[in-house]
Amino acid sequence: MEYWKAHRTLNFARELEMGSLERGYEDLPAYLHMIRRANRGTLTRLKVDDSGRFKYLFIAFGASITGFNFMRKVVVVDGTFLHGKYKGTLLTALAQDGNFQIFPLAFGVVDTENDDSWQWFFTQLKLVVPDNNGLALISDRHKSIGKAIRKVYPLAARGICTYHLYKNILVRFRGGNLFRLVKKAANCYRMDEFQSVFDEIETLHPVLHGYLERADVRMWARVHFPGDRYNLTTTNIAESMNKVLAKTRSFPIVRILEEIRLMMTRWFNDRREDALAMKTTLTRGVEKLLEQHDRVSGAKQATVQTIDSRHIQVICGSSLHVVNLDSKRCTCRRFDIDKLPCVHAIAAAEHKNVSRVSLCHPYYFGQFLGNAYAGSVMPNDFAVPVPDDVANQVCTPPIPRNQPGRPKISRMKSCLEVASEKKRRRKQHTCSLCKKEGHNAKTCKNH
Repeated sequence: MEYWKAHRTLNFARELEMGSLERGYEDLPAYLHMIRRANRGTLTRLKVDDSGRFKYLFIAFGASITGFNFMRKVVVVDGTFLHGKYKGTLLTALAQDGNFQIFPLAFGVVDTENDDSWQWFFTQLKLVVPDNNGLALISDRHKSIGKAIRKVYPLAARGICTYHLYKNILVRFRGGNLFRLVKKAANCYRMDEFQSVFDEIETLHPVLHGYLERADVRMWARVHFPGDRYNLTTTNIAESMNKVLAKTRSFPIVRILEEIRLMMTRWFNDRREDALAMKTTLTRGVEKLLEQHDRVSGAKQATVQTIDSRHIQVICGSSLHVVNLDSKRCTCRRFDIDKLPCVHAIAAAEHKNVSRVSLCHPYYFGQFLGNAYAGSVMPNDFAVPVPDDVANQVCTPPIPRNQPGRPKISRMKSCLEVASEKKRRRKQHTCSLCKKEGHNAKTCKNH
């Protein structure tokens, strides 16, 4: 069988199973109406042009809007291409809960990524996530995203994905040593450490130093970021979401939205039950982070000295740091930025007989996690008929923009992705007592 005959046969089979792509656009007004009716507080927007052709779509479920109140105020935005006859781009706005899981906030479908489409998407998102000084927006270096954020979210702090920055550096500037230096500079917590690494980059490669300055250090360097971005330095959660929805990107648009709804219904239910089953005050991910061997052993080996009623001196090896447990700050700045106690804060808390749990931000508490997923994402109720004005609303497909040649399903991978796939997997430690991987005999809990 010829390729194109097989391709047409596959498309015909998909239409029998899921409906035609054209019917997906025609059913959009009724579908969005039923979603709003079944999920209180849900925000949907549908924009068509003068001839009734589909242009933009926005949807944010009521459960997500309510749950975002218990999230860290960092929103990651990204776009991914849709496949099929009418193409388009799926836009996502995501957060991360206190257990370091993806929290879907809003979705949009636009014709392409340009100034108008991103500005429209952020205008709708502003109804869900208001603009304020405590908000951080993380994205790649797309120029249209930067323009839209400056117009719609002038008060929010914008950060760029360091992973995309690393990829650009690998392509433009060869040399593994330079790459490691840039990564080290981006992850520095203290200004003196950053400046030392940044000066070294300038000495070794002045052109790369100028490129990093033009990229604006306030957007990619952790120490210079004007707001709170916590541990979110990349748009990896958006890439993970794109991977989850990869198989649905060639479906009719209504079916794409229904697959998103099914995913969110499952996630909210599973995570709600998981949060209720947690027996610790903090979330499971934070507890695991605080129990890491380097933090526990480092806190035990530190030398602690009280300075006054608020300040405590902690010496770890050759470094000396001052911790303020009242204001939850440390001169290493990990405590300040991550909002989790660093090794020095843990040592100071044990010296003062203060619970390390009380030093964590409320966003990392299990109660906040349960409240974030307290809402439910309900399916459509087909028993109640759709009003005539909604059923008669016109939404026809956009003008198709098919490229010549074979339809592409997968994109070309970057050199950084290819290198990470070829990288040998690090061998896990095996405990000599219980013979299980992931820990050693000193940290074994089974003996």
